[in-house]
Amino acid sequence: MNTLLWVLAGILAYTFAAMALRNRGYLPDSVRVSGPLMTVHTKRGREFLTRLSRPKRFWRAVSNVGLGLALVAMAGAFLMLVGQAFMILESPPDSAIAGGPQNVLVIPGVNEFLPLEVAPEIVIGLLVGLVVHEGGHGLLCRVEDIDIESMGVVLLAFIPLGAFVQPDEESAQAASRGARSRMFAAGVTNNIIVTILAFGLLFGPVAGAIAVSPGAAVGGVYPGSAADNAGIETGDRIVAVEGVDVDSNADLYAALDDIEDRTITVTLADGDERIETSVERSLLVTTLVADSPFAARGERAGLSINDTVTAVDGTDVRTEAELRNAIGDDHVATFETDDGETATGPVGALVAATDDGPLAAADAPTDRRFVVAEIGDARVYDHRDVNRALEPYDPGDTVEVETYVPDEEGSWDESDEETFTVTLGENPDRGGAFLGVSSARGFSGVAVDSVGVRSYPADTFLSVLTGGFVDSPFLGAFFLLVLPLFSLFGAGVDFNFAGFVSANANFYEVSGILGVAGEPVAFLLVNVIFWTGWINLNLAFFNCIPAFPLDGGHILRASTEAVVSRLPIESKPQLTRAITTSIGLTMLLALLVMLFGPQLLT
Repeated sequence: MNTLLWVLAGILAYTFAAMALRNRGYLPDSVRVSGPLMTVHTKRGREFLTRLSRPKRFWRAVSNVGLGLALVAMAGAFLMLVGQAFMILESPPDSAIAGGPQNVLVIPGVNEFLPLEVAPEIVIGLLVGLVVHEGGHGLLCRVEDIDIESMGVVLLAFIPLGAFVQPDEESAQAASRGARSRMFAAGVTNNIIVTILAFGLLFGPVAGAIAVSPGAAVGGVYPGSAADNAGIETGDRIVAVEGVDVDSNADLYAALDDIEDRTITVTLADGDERIETSVERSLLVTTLVADSPFAARGERAGLSINDTVTAVDGTDVRTEAELRNAIGDDHVATFETDDGETATGPVGALVAATDDGPLAAADAPTDRRFVVAEIGDARVYDHRDVNRALEPYDPGDTVEVETYVPDEEGSWDESDEETFTVTLGENPDRGGAFLGVSSARGFSGVAVDSVGVRSYPADTFLSVLTGGFVDSPFLGAFFLLVLPLFSLFGAGVDFNFAGFVSANANFYEVSGILGVAGEPVAFLLVNVIFWTGWINLNLAFFNCIPAFPLDGGHILRASTEAVVSRLPIESKPQLTRAITTSIGLTMLLALLVMLFGPQLLT
């Protein structure tokens, strides 16, 4: 039984118990049960909101700004949801990548992107978001002289699902449309303010207090790899290889390229402790592009992920350097695996030519990938060699590019070599010579690793968390928003960031004022700030969806009434209802497609 079924069973049992207590009269009048939902009502706090609302001109000014932001967000939410729904209908994503409907729930352990380890921080952020959201509604009720019937919280079983302020219906209807709109936008306004404060703390004080620890961060190891056999685990930090210091993930791979020894000594760090372990290297296939000339396809034998390459053209190989040496200057090689399978094909960088790039201008195909084996006099073995081979050239230089191109059905002929004469362009990002290709990782799309660790992008996540990843504050907020599901958005990143947890705490160190409190307390504080900002931003956006019963739906009705009231027609209420209902149903359908489309259409 999976986690979601356990949760559903628990909610069902809770529902029967709560309804039985309600039917027998054991629950107080302030507690109301409707299926799995429980609302707790109170009239306390109304006097406090009345006192707080006294600078009415100030609160109206703030709410007017918030209303403007809410209207912009409503339009953005409508366009984004409709656009995303059409994209799913036209090209459904893999359901394994998109995840199931349970990922909509902000429940750690049920939502696969929210680990149980950060459940306390998520609950704190959720409570802060709900309190300030509904507190905003209550405050503006008093500012606009709208009476409050009751306030309270909404629970799904024992989980805080929301809070509410219930305005007096007659008093709310007597208020002006502008007053009602400001009142409904107040919750979103407060969530945005909390988001700005939280992200401001992350971009400011936190940025100078947390740093990436030196070493290569081990986010995981491939099963059956050399690292797995040597006992290297998730959360370890590799700080030296054969006595050579390793300060970053890039340093690790540079060291492995330079060291040809089949058995190496790796130094691991866990805090201040240093541990040396011996690693017997072997070439494990970690990624494999489907259209690689070495990939198994149909009845054709070939390589597969988790194969171990043991020989090239009959020469034993255990390291990346030995693999290159065994290939030598030959363009075609035969790979042999530990289970005796062989695969023969051209070796080079597996590339796709961009439509308007220099290589495409030289009549290279753009409808399929092909292998680049040489650029000028430089042998190209894998994706990294493309830029190295271009370094001696300038934009405008002419160079011969030797390739192997499959036929239109994707079949490779090792004897079919094709040479293109290319006039190099200028790289639009960093200057220098530009060929106009995107390259798959590895030798002809076959990535091998003689150690088998999965590098954790600790520096990338920290730069996103502290605002240094991009220059634009709006893009910075977007990347902060997608940090918990970064693997779906960050190109080439296989990990997500849910905060500083046991799996990644060894990759960071704390200094300054936060360092005085100690790493556990500092990481807890930063996690609370991060999740508070993240949840408040999501609450603000979700409530701006123009559909009832969300705040966006109420603002939509008031705005539509204001526009329709100026039209020279008699059936104004009917037109208002038709517009709001149509938009609301569109939003509902879009959300249903986003939730269930990937599972139903793939």
